[in-house]
Amino acid sequence: MHALVCIGERWVCALTQDSWPTHAYVPGRTARHPEGAFDPIRETAKEGSTPEQLAQCAAFQLGLRYIHKGFFWEAHELLEPVWMLLPKPSCERAFVQGLIQLANGFLKLEMGRPKAAQRLLVISQDLLRQAERPPAFADQSQEADNLLADLTARLVGAL
Repeated sequence: MHALVCIGERWVCALTQDSWPTHAYVPGRTARHPEGAFDPIRETAKEGSTPEQLAQCAAFQLGLRYIHKGFFWEAHELLEPVWMLLPKPSCERAFVQGLIQLANGFLKLEMGRPKAAQRLLVISQDLLRQAERPPAFADQSQEADNLLADLTARLVGAL
């Protein structure tokens, strides 16, 4: 499904054709994925990892890419173990939680629930602001800002 390759001193998740889900799960509209379908990717978030290591694991890297590709429920599935392993409280944990809530907001919009999406957008904004661009996730901070802007723009058309 994925491979980790070393570029310089940094491990990066390389996507393969099998890295993408067969479909986006939207509750009430599409079939749910089989139980455990994402476990091999989720398991790349390993207990005892530093925030920097978690930022580079396949669960985080693919989770972020899944949001960009419209796999919102699936992104939540991948980002959750990363969030759970980050120190409490920490700016890194707030950052990943903000991304999870952002994915949830996009999913609610797909489900035709713009008011729920708007509520989740506010939660995401607050969490990402609280995170203040954590060093471990510095490379992804601009992506988070772009996703926030995208959800905001979509909500304007839906409300």
